Amino acid sequence: MRTDSSPGTLPAREHLPAGVAGTPVLDVVIPVCNEEKDLGPCVIRLHDHLKRTFPYAFRITVADNASTDTTPQVAGRLEAELAEVTSFRLEQKGRGRALRTVWSASDAPILAYMDVDLSTDLNALLPLVAPLISGHSDLAIGSRLARSSRVVRGAKREFISRSYNLILRGSLQARFSDAQCGFKAIRRDVARVLLPMVEDTGWFFDTEMLVIAERAGLRIHEVPVDWVDDPDSTVHIVKTATDDLRGVWRVGKALATGSLPLDRIARPFGDDPRDRDIQDVPKGLARQLVGFCVVGALSTLFYLVLYSLFREFSGSQTANALALLVSAVANTAANRRLTFGVRGRGGAVRHQAQGLVVFGIGLALTSGSLAALNAASSDPAHSTELAVLVAANLAATVLRFLLFRAWVFPDLDGGREASSTVLAGHNPSSPTYTAVPGGHQPQGPLPQRPAHPPYAQGAGTTTRLRAGEAADGTWRDATVQVQPVRPHDTDPGGPR
Repeated sequence: MRTDSSPGTLPAREHLPAGVAGTPVLDVVIPVCNEEKDLGPCVIRLHDHLKRTFPYAFRITVADNASTDTTPQVAGRLEAELAEVTSFRLEQKGRGRALRTVWSASDAPILAYMDVDLSTDLNALLPLVAPLISGHSDLAIGSRLARSSRVVRGAKREFISRSYNLILRGSLQARFSDAQCGFKAIRRDVARVLLPMVEDTGWFFDTEMLVIAERAGLRIHEVPVDWVDDPDSTVHIVKTATDDLRGVWRVGKALATGSLPLDRIARPFGDDPRDRDIQDVPKGLARQLVGFCVVGALSTLFYLVLYSLFREFSGSQTANALALLVSAVANTAANRRLTFGVRGRGGAVRHQAQGLVVFGIGLALTSGSLAALNAASSDPAHSTELAVLVAANLAATVLRFLLFRAWVFPDLDGGREASSTVLAGHNPSSPTYTAVPGGHQPQGPLPQRPAHPPYAQGAGTTTRLRAGEAADGTWRDATVQVQPVRPHDTDPGGPR
């Protein structure tokens, strides 16, 4: 499976054009569980901020995770009083479950979420979603660990947060700085393809989503935030940390075995519309060259050590053939995984067979060099043999890279057309997003804030939704069917 150069199923990113329509541009989800005290002040403050600062239509969705207090009543009252507020009720706990359910049903092109405590300063909200509206990025996250961030929290939480992110960098090679900040956004066309690949339903949901997106080559924008810790937070730190470490192990194993179909969400080369007609663009050439050189240098050292060992009990030609054979097998395996990003066992035998053909060409070059040396000198010194072999291997290395790239590990996905492309079609007359097979339809105008939003429901009503049952047309404008919760999805989650 190729994960570094496949065109995937996502269309190129586009700036959402400004205009007038009824569909909200931004849907901010607030997942809650037994938050009767904080929910009201949070929603009112967020609503006031968006009314004053956000230039487009928006929606605030309260996602109630099986609360047992008066949180559903508070959400219903807010929905009745504020036209831009709606609520969903889930009968199972889990922040990740709530986000996946609501995001999957939303018709807004930009989806976001934030914690109910509003620890993150709201002035970062517009910078968070702006790169997604402009088409520059696929996901955006608030970062408390950026240099320009200003954070107020205790030493214990600071240590846990930094340790967790160090674990992600060391084990999953994550490059984003803060996986746990409850302040994130994603483009809806990306969410439609990415969310079904995320298994976690609890607190690890964020991390898993970011790791998969980053490994698939999606662009993640980071926003430095001002953040003040909530001293009344009821997050179970020990249980959450344990679940997160299990999630790290599961995702790391999936990445190592190649079981994640990352090529499904890869972006095509060139998000600029002018780049879409470019054919046969080399993809990842610089990275492949670096990886090939590193593998080649280690393989050469390995080869020279083997040659010196085999030379103790055999002639130069035999020692060269044996050393080159062993090192060629190791070299092909290393380049297959590290340089060209091919994961899994599929095609491994064929790749090794083709690698042996390349080995044969290298053997001819090196053996010919040794034969020429022996013809010139009847008893050449061992150091001279090594020097000749190094020079011959340099020439063979260049040829090996070209053959690997063009024949053994070709970019077959680059010219393959996806049978069905998940696309976002949007126009003023029909402000919904539909799946368009085989091509990309341009999006319509970006909706402004409507005077009478079409999504407002009856006063005091709250939509009751069981996890995995949002495909019944709960939202009037929804055109995306919610992905059913998996049968093994029994994570009880943890109360806020």
